[in-house]
Amino acid sequence: MAPRSGNNSYPYEYQRFGFTLLLVGQVWLHLIQCKTCWRKISEHLFKTGPASMIPVLLANFMAGIIFTIQTARQLEPTGIINSVGGVFALAFCQELAPILTACVVAGQVSSAFAAEIGAMKVSEQIDALYTLRTDPIDYLVLPRVLACSAMVPILIVLGSVCGILGGVFAAAQFYQLPPAIFLDSARSSLKAADIINLAVKGVLFGVAIGTVGCGWGMTTYGGVKQVGESATAAVIVSGMAIFAIDLGMTLLFGDVIFGKHN
Repeated sequence: MAPRSGNNSYPYEYQRFGFTLLLVGQVWLHLIQCKTCWRKISEHLFKTGPASMIPVLLANFMAGIIFTIQTARQLEPTGIINSVGGVFALAFCQELAPILTACVVAGQVSSAFAAEIGAMKVSEQIDALYTLRTDPIDYLVLPRVLACSAMVPILIVLGSVCGILGGVFAAAQFYQLPPAIFLDSARSSLKAADIINLAVKGVLFGVAIGTVGCGWGMTTYGGVKQVGESATAAVIVSGMAIFAIDLGMTLLFGDVIFGKHN
């Protein structure tokens, strides 16, 4: 049972957060039991992937240019500007690109999920699903979460590639650094474990984006105003969840995956 809004909004928000955490467990349980509406997944795959691709690629391309300019500006006086590609790969591809991509997707997808399900909630369409003996977790939540967890890793890889292209362009245009030198430096710094790290982050980010959007939608009460508030709150909470997951992975697995750095 989803929490109901009271006079004090803070306990209600805590209840929504608790409900969303429980929703994560329900999603995994239903996934193990193969209880979902598979035909709905393809619809949400398009909403999460191709529909979000242009803003993701543009954001990463521009961020790659900015990051390269700022990094090269610091390395040029030291005479090691040829290493800008390696620095770019370590910082941008491992951290900035995944977070930037996930935040862009959260802004577009998590808010849409919260608004869609929130509108269904306040119009009692979800209660109608119970009447028809259809579990909202199977029909509404799980397809959205699966779509996010599948598409966000792909978008992160594409965003990283687009960011690298932006870095190559900035290095050649503003610092006359040949693309081959930039790419060789980047390739020497990236390892197979980095790709695995990106994939794991992408899956976790996708689960967070989908679950928060659905959770905030399922706990919407009131009218149109509350639907908009839920959509806005879903974006904020999704962003915080993305940073928390990235911080947790850095603290717990950074030394194991990438080796200890002295």
